[in-house]
Amino acid sequence: MPSLIGRARAWLSRVPIADPIDRNNAVVLQLILLGIVITAPPPWIYRLVFSDLPLRPGEGLSAGLSAAVVAFAAAGQWLIRRGHFQVVVRGFLGVIAVVLMLSYVGQGAGANAYEAPLQLAWLVMAGLMAGRRVLWLLYGWIGAAILIGTGIDVPRSPDPAAALFAMAAVNLAINLFVAILVDRASTAFRRALAQAHAREQELILAGNRLREEIEHRQRVHQQLVHSQKVEVAGRLAAGLAHDFNHLLSLILGYRARASASSDADSLAGALAGIDSAARRATAVSQQLLSFSRRGQSEARVFDINEALADMRPMLRQLFAADVRLEIASCAEALPILMDLGQFELVILNLAANSGAAMPQGGEFHIATSLGGCEEHPRATATLRDNGIGMDAETRRQALEPFFTTRPQGTGLGLAVARDVLADAGGVLHLESEEGRGTAVFLDWPLARDLRLAS
Repeated sequence: MPSLIGRARAWLSRVPIADPIDRNNAVVLQLILLGIVITAPPPWIYRLVFSDLPLRPGEGLSAGLSAAVVAFAAAGQWLIRRGHFQVVVRGFLGVIAVVLMLSYVGQGAGANAYEAPLQLAWLVMAGLMAGRRVLWLLYGWIGAAILIGTGIDVPRSPDPAAALFAMAAVNLAINLFVAILVDRASTAFRRALAQAHAREQELILAGNRLREEIEHRQRVHQQLVHSQKVEVAGRLAAGLAHDFNHLLSLILGYRARASASSDADSLAGALAGIDSAARRATAVSQQLLSFSRRGQSEARVFDINEALADMRPMLRQLFAADVRLEIASCAEALPILMDLGQFELVILNLAANSGAAMPQGGEFHIATSLGGCEEHPRATATLRDNGIGMDAETRRQALEPFFTTRPQGTGLGLAVARDVLADAGGVLHLESEEGRGTAVFLDWPLARDLRLAS
């Protein structure tokens, strides 16, 4: 039974009506119209076809009016299914008004006293479904019908005219009270619904703007990350060009040795040297191309010890020959969940800053360790140089976007490194003292801890 009722309500609700109030009211009006179509004809069919009693005066008119109402109800149901709700509700109330007036004119007010509750129902329908104007027009029409019917009753009734008109005044007062209540309630309801609809539209627009802003910020963030990759890749390329010249010299030297070789062993050694130098050049250039790629970030689990070991050739390119590079990895594996390219970006940005801070040479040291507690272990990497360091004011602004002390710098390296690290659940902490170098501490949750948390 609930499913049958639900399907019936869903069918009644599937009407092409834009206004949400009218769409809800259409369900009720369809039920009324279907009720009239189903219940009104059987009594009259029985009275006219199967009853032998002659028709009383006025009964033929009542039968004709009832048939007209049924025909209009059927047509109204058809029109509502096609979206013409207001046409139907106004037409239906118009038919009711005509039938009501004819009934009062033909039978008087006393004969229609039992219709008083139904008249209140028509007032409620007018106020809720058709609006204030139709409500008060119908109230005036019903009042006129009551007064006309009372006037017709005066010569027929044994009661004094004053008593009859007093009863009519009571009916008018009751109808007025109901009309005022319906008017206030329907006006407030429509105003509240209109405000709610306006608020809903504002929320939808705000949601669209927020989504567009988030997408824009994501695009800007990706562009910033890529611009930093390009900047670091340019620095790497400068050092790489020197190494490539050296490797090309080796290859040419081995080729000359191969050309002058007179035995197989000497030729094989020269070819092996050429192969080794070419592989070194390919590995460094391929890693540089992979690092500077443009694309979406893709987080995966990797060991930072292994990643730092693979980065050694690229790190070496960032420093002058008089800078000593040292990487000290702890014995434990340190798996983290992060995009590998962004991890490389953070390390290379920090290394490039250290290289710029050591114009006369120095040391750059990377050490990894296992930190945190037993329940939530964390991977830590410390990057330390013995360069010029920072004063208090520079240190305070170092992580702000676009702040830089170098004429050719963008001021985005540390800010991007901090944000990229934060996206992976990590933390960047900076310590520096003027004349005594800088230390940057990077901290991530271990990947296995992330999997337990999820």
